[in-house]
Amino acid sequence: MAPNHAFIFLVLLSFSPQLFFTLSSAQQDNGLLMNYYKESCPQAEEIIKEQVKLLYKRHKNTAFSWLRNIFHDCAVQSCDASLLLTSTRRSLSEQEHDRSFGLRNFRYIDTIKEAVERECPGVVSCSDILVLSARDGIVSLGGPYIPLKTGRRDGRKSRVDLLEEYLPDHNESISAVLDKFGAMGIDTSGVVALLGAHSVGRTHCVKLVHRLYPEVDPALNPEHIPHMLKKCPDSIPDPKAVQYVRNDRGTPMILDNNYYRNILDNKGLLSVDHQLAHDKRTKPYVKKMAKSQDYFFKEFSRAITLLSENNPLTGTKGEIRKQCSVANKQHFDEQP
Repeated sequence: MAPNHAFIFLVLLSFSPQLFFTLSSAQQDNGLLMNYYKESCPQAEEIIKEQVKLLYKRHKNTAFSWLRNIFHDCAVQSCDASLLLTSTRRSLSEQEHDRSFGLRNFRYIDTIKEAVERECPGVVSCSDILVLSARDGIVSLGGPYIPLKTGRRDGRKSRVDLLEEYLPDHNESISAVLDKFGAMGIDTSGVVALLGAHSVGRTHCVKLVHRLYPEVDPALNPEHIPHMLKKCPDSIPDPKAVQYVRNDRGTPMILDNNYYRNILDNKGLLSVDHQLAHDKRTKPYVKKMAKSQDYFFKEFSRAITLLSENNPLTGTKGEIRKQCSVANKQHFDEQP
């Protein structure tokens, strides 16, 4: 290893003990590998890719869902598909927590799982399907192809009680957001890049009204306010109503660096978007990504890779679920 590479590696380890734990556990437990299923299910990744293409062609918003899935699952202590579990009499699903508001299309993950199961029953984990569908969904949105390792196993219970502790929220301070991502080994430029996912999709008015009512946030671009008020006319919107604002009115279906130009122009919808563009720690990276899509894609790919490798269950830990929404019956009462 070249000296400069060794130095960078040591800096990363000193910055994030959890990253060291992740790397060490992977090595000790024959963890994540590129093309992990090449012997046990050679067609697995191709099946997932084709299913993502078919589902995206029929339902464009699936790609946004898959991109949110990897964040909401992998950021909460472990990338183990706990997000996909539905509620039981004994356990509340992460899907029903306030932090999961707006998440949907889980049934399409089941569709992908069923296609993989037809080829290789009981081999490919739901957590790998979640990660690979995000990877292929990013490509569908015009983003970069990100080579990701596989070999994750599925957790056996919901982590709903950990959401507040681990999952960054759009109303938190930028310091809190940086700290939570930092605990996963994702540095400041990586955080700025991950939030570039706000380039696509839309935000429900429930998440925005605090910036519009009772008074309009003076930090918002005046030119953008009439559109936001038109889309969100109620100070207490119905969560079930179709009341949304596009994250990026220019290229709403394309993952690109237009997000950074928007937030520098005070057109960010969420509080965290505004903070990202104005905090002295993050603004330099925002400006750099606004100028260079290549730089945005490079940092986004790096951050997604780190996120996808956050403390996975590998080796003999966890299980390979038969259905992504339900833990295997024989392990129902066991710890993950």
